Amino acid sequence: MSTTGFILLQFFIIFVSAKLAGEIFHRIKQPEVIGEILVGILLGSHALGLIGVPSQSFIDVFHSEEIAKEALHLTLESVGELGVIVLLFVVGLETRLSDLIKVGPRATMVATLGVIVPFGIGFVFMFLVMGEPKVGSVFVATAMVATSVGITARVLQELNVLSSLEAKIVLGAAVIDDVLGLLLLTIVTGTAGTGNISIGDFVLIVAQALGFIALVLLVGRRVFERYHPNLSKLHLQDAPLVLALGCMIGLAGLASMFRLAAIIGAFLAGMVFAEFPEREALNNRIRPIYHFLVPFFFVLIGTQVDPGVFRDKEVVALSIGVTLLAIASKIIGGLIAGLGMKIRSILIISVGMVPRGEVGLIVAGIALSSGAIDTRLFSAVVIMSIATTLVVPPILHSLYSTHPLKIDGSSDKATTS
Repeated sequence: MSTTGFILLQFFIIFVSAKLAGEIFHRIKQPEVIGEILVGILLGSHALGLIGVPSQSFIDVFHSEEIAKEALHLTLESVGELGVIVLLFVVGLETRLSDLIKVGPRATMVATLGVIVPFGIGFVFMFLVMGEPKVGSVFVATAMVATSVGITARVLQELNVLSSLEAKIVLGAAVIDDVLGLLLLTIVTGTAGTGNISIGDFVLIVAQALGFIALVLLVGRRVFERYHPNLSKLHLQDAPLVLALGCMIGLAGLASMFRLAAIIGAFLAGMVFAEFPEREALNNRIRPIYHFLVPFFFVLIGTQVDPGVFRDKEVVALSIGVTLLAIASKIIGGLIAGLGMKIRSILIISVGMVPRGEVGLIVAGIALSSGAIDTRLFSAVVIMSIATTLVVPPILHSLYSTHPLKIDGSSDKATTS
């Protein structure tokens, strides 16, 4: 089989298995994203090996098994990254800047406490209770801080409640959380010896991140408003969709250059287009792309899980402790930040900030490659990242299901007490 043919077969397996798993979980009234992650675990290189394992012919092309594995990983990862970029663009498309401004103070508080509380609790647990080295404890605490908005956004999207007050607070907090997490990771990697960071470099990173967000939301929005009428003069078919996709990819790439997650750039691009009169038409046109690419991301998250780590009792015990604290710390931060709101709204916001997903895995990977943590701590962080990802969808589904009007989108106002 040719190299191209083998890669296409990998795409086929991922796509079909994701859709079958999604159908099964939809029928048992569970979020489809759970099925996609679980099927990734089942078919990944640590289990059945149908995804992410190069064939002999694929290895022969690269003359090295390690190089072949890395090439296949990068190829699949690129498609998965496109999937989450499309997901966050669609989420941004349903989020107006004016709506986020209204929840700005509350979202800022949720994000700030969502960083401080998990980091403090995580460090105390790892360093003082477990007796782990200071550098390793700091990295594990940093992994507990990170929030993966992709998981929560997908569930909110499935439930059709992105316009609810709670969803807007979570999404706003996620953007702020990403900036705060970036700063914390920058400090940690510097102190761990993976890079030399001066105060000047730190200030520059902060300025770049905040400047990029302000530039896109304020300047970019005005530019689009000014030149929007000229779209009708273009001879391109589906000109709004072409422009939207170009901006989505472009801003995702620029976000990475400004040391932000690429998905933040895609989210901001969606917010810019959310002000367009053709927003609904654009949303409908991008849906087929969404349904094709997004499942790749969640299946590939599942493939990173090694079920074999559960055979080590020490790793399991440590993982359970880290996971419970990771969940509890976000809930505590959300409860404090949500004071004055109804308890159900507070719980939705708190739970929405729980999943670590790929963000936690990225932090764990940096720590392992730098030698800051060993494979035992790495496995614990991986289990924590996956566990917090899996528990959130059914809980959010249940919280919203208690009020059916919320699910069908006919009521999206959350009241405060």
